[in-house]
Amino acid sequence: MSMYKLKPVFDGIKVDLPTCMYTLPNIHEQQPGKSRRCVPAHACQNGESDPAVRALEVRQDEIMRKLLELKAAVEGLAKTVATPDADLDLTVSSSLASPLPAPGASAHPFSGTADLDTLLGKDLGALRDIVINANPAQPPLTLLVLHGLLCQRYRVLSSVHVHSSVPAVPAPLLSCLGPRPTDDSARHLFQLGFTLIWKDVPKLQMKFSVRSMCPIEGEANVARFLFHLLSPEPSDAAAATLVDDWVDTAFFQLGAEGSGKGQAAALRSLNAALGRHPWLTGPELTLADVACYCCVVQSGVAKAAPANVQRWMKACENLGYFSCTKLQ
Repeated sequence: MSMYKLKPVFDGIKVDLPTCMYTLPNIHEQQPGKSRRCVPAHACQNGESDPAVRALEVRQDEIMRKLLELKAAVEGLAKTVATPDADLDLTVSSSLASPLPAPGASAHPFSGTADLDTLLGKDLGALRDIVINANPAQPPLTLLVLHGLLCQRYRVLSSVHVHSSVPAVPAPLLSCLGPRPTDDSARHLFQLGFTLIWKDVPKLQMKFSVRSMCPIEGEANVARFLFHLLSPEPSDAAAATLVDDWVDTAFFQLGAEGSGKGQAAALRSLNAALGRHPWLTGPELTLADVACYCCVVQSGVAKAAPANVQRWMKACENLGYFSCTKLQ
């Protein structure tokens, strides 16, 4: 609500101007051939504002918008540079993940929907950054597949960096999140930031919110976090437990931590489950399929897999989201 306004009280007042310095025209007097520069009284009474004031308001709005963009950029850098476990020494590439589906991939691989504000809370003006420290000796194939799926659902700003603790990184790992963009993109145009740092760490680490969230360790746990951004948890507790059981089987039996006997037993279980359903837990693709596929590929037992497992792996590859697992 605007305040009360008064009519000008200086009309007709003679003002003696000094003559010792340069002169300026009296803004209170009517100049010959020129309109009065002050706002007329009827304009104030009718609620009209001075054009100069309007121009000042527009300029202030533009400054505030730029400040919000700057705040978002600073907060994003703070999560990747100012944190002790995510310091960067050499920036290798920065890529804009395309929202277009991969060749042969479905635009909507999951039936459920997820909203970032509901899952992560509202964060006005700041990009939600996911920062992952991974050892290049054990590339997290599961996270690369989930990154591709996230790019189909959200506008993702992706980047790959190399820490000084790693002497060298193979070229495929430097471009594992996609090609480098040709132009600089403003961070405020994206919904999610995905930063992968190749670093000499014993176990994969993920940081999302430095202030309110402790780091998440282990590829399986990070994969669960990322998959929740794609699809809500099953309402059926038994179905959710089955998915978790297959994820544990993938990383502790099929993966690098599993023994030869454990891998053989896990392959037999996979073959039996895939004989009953097209996917591991039923008619739809879940995190269980993503984790088990990546661990089978990484452990090198794909060629010796039974028939149902071979058919299932071919079905996964036909979706188009698993091509990033072939880093050679």
